[in-house]
Amino acid sequence: MKVFAMLGAINMALGVILGAFGAHALKARLSPEMLSVFQTGVQYHIYHALGLFMVAALLIPYPKASGLRTGGWILLAGIALFSGSLYLMALTGIRWFGPITPVGGACFIIGWIWIFWAVLKEL
Repeated sequence: MKVFAMLGAINMALGVILGAFGAHALKARLSPEMLSVFQTGVQYHIYHALGLFMVAALLIPYPKASGLRTGGWILLAGIALFSGSLYLMALTGIRWFGPITPVGGACFIIGWIWIFWAVLKEL
């Protein structure tokens, strides 16, 4: 449980830092399109950091639901792949990072379904 609370906290901090960085330091340096790409990365980063906190909270009533941990790790992979690819694409202009984004999105979907299934098995 502590691991996912810590991962949620550090990812929330990173999301806020990157959001502020985008709003202040990148506003004058990126095109509106690339700034929007960066902000989408921040948005999903923060949503799924909250998801990591949710995993930590669900581990309290369901400590033996190992699928919750698996789902949490998949959400973390989604943050790295989805948001990370958008950050890199916006900052570098290299469109090659674009095809990585859907893989991260798939991780988000799979992670949430995995979490759903883990809780369902506990009912």
